[in-house]
Amino acid sequence: MIDNYRPHWMTEELESLRDLARRFVAEQVTPNQERWYEEGATDRAVWRKAGELGILLSDISTDYGGSGGGFAHEAVIAHELCVAGDASWRTGKQIHVIAAHYIERYGTEAQKQAWLPGLASGELIAGMGMTEPGAGTDLQNIRTRAEKHGDGYRIHGAKTFITNGSLADVLVVAAKTDPGEKARGVSLFIFDTRTPGFRVGRRLKKIGLHGSDTCELFFDGCEVPAEALLGGAEGQGFYQMMRDLTYERALAGINCAAVIEHAFQVTRDYVRERKLFGKALLEQQNTRFELAEIKTIATISRLLADFTVERMVEGTLDTSLASMSKWWISDQQCEVVHRCLQLFGGHGYMLEYPIARMFIDARIEPIYAGSNETMKDLIGRSL
Repeated sequence: MIDNYRPHWMTEELESLRDLARRFVAEQVTPNQERWYEEGATDRAVWRKAGELGILLSDISTDYGGSGGGFAHEAVIAHELCVAGDASWRTGKQIHVIAAHYIERYGTEAQKQAWLPGLASGELIAGMGMTEPGAGTDLQNIRTRAEKHGDGYRIHGAKTFITNGSLADVLVVAAKTDPGEKARGVSLFIFDTRTPGFRVGRRLKKIGLHGSDTCELFFDGCEVPAEALLGGAEGQGFYQMMRDLTYERALAGINCAAVIEHAFQVTRDYVRERKLFGKALLEQQNTRFELAEIKTIATISRLLADFTVERMVEGTLDTSLASMSKWWISDQQCEVVHRCLQLFGGHGYMLEYPIARMFIDARIEPIYAGSNETMKDLIGRSL
C-alpha cells in the first residue's frame, strides 16, 4: 500500500519467489476459483503443480524434499495468494504447511524421511486433527483417546472443522494417551488416512470459504504402530501445539493484511467506474474519505504483519506479538470488508462480486488459530 515499499527482510531471492508465486496463482489458482467454490474443495492437480515448482513447503529443509527457505519464503507465498483473492487453496495449503512443520520439528528422523518428501512434492496432502465437537481452544480436554494395544495404539474418537478433511492422506492427530492427565496426557500421532476404521463424515456447510473443504472425521478403533507417535514420546502433544501456534498466528496476520489490501484494490477499481448522480463514486467526498481511512488501515496492517515476519526471521517473535498481529489485523479485515461492501451498494450483496465473498469469508479470521479473545488474554498475561 506504500509506494516503492520494500520490507527490511525482503531479498532479491524472495522477490524472485514472489514473482514465481504470482505467476502460479494467476495460472493455476485464480482460473479454478469458481469451480472449487461450486465443488466445495480443491483438486490434487494444484497441489502437485505447487510441489513441482517448490512452493508447497518452501521453508522445510531440502534434506526432506522442501525448498530450504525460511519463514519469509512462506510469508511471500501466503501474501500472493491472499492479495490475489484466493479463498480456496490457501486455507488448505496453510494447514498442510503447519502439519509438515510439526513433523519436521518434532518427528524422529524416520518419520521425517517417511512423510515430508511426499508432502513437499504434493503427492500427499496433510491436515491437522485437533478440534473436536467439545474441544477447540481447550485442547487439554480433548476426548479422542489412543490406547496402548500390542506394540502400538488403538485410536477412538471424532474430530470436526478439519480443513483438507476429505483430501488428506496424512493427519497430525491429537489424542489422550493418559486420560487422567490434562496437558501432560495429550500426544500427537502421524495418522495414515488409509488406516481401517477411519472415515470421513460430511463436508460441513460453512458461512464462507466455500472452496475449501471442512469435514468431520471419525476414528473407530484405528490401529496404528508405535512409530506413529510423533517424536516417539508420549505426553508431549500439548506443549508441541502451544509452541507452534506462534507460527500459525504470524501467518494469519499476513493473510489478513493481504486480504485487506485486496479489498481496497477491488473497491477502488469499482468506485472509479460506478456512477452516482452523474459522477463517479470516487468523486464523492464520502467515498474518498472512506477509502482514505481504509488505505491507512491497510498500510498499518501490512507494516504490523511485516514486523512479525522480521521478528520471526530474527528468531525473536514471541507469543505476545504474534497474538497482537493475529487479533488486530483479523478484526480490521472484518471491519474493512464491511465498509468496502457498503460502497458497492446493492452489488455488494451479490455473490458474483468478490467483495461479497470476502465479507462472509472474513468472519472466520477472529475465530481460528485461537480466538481473538484468547489472543488478548495471552497478551494480557505478559503485561
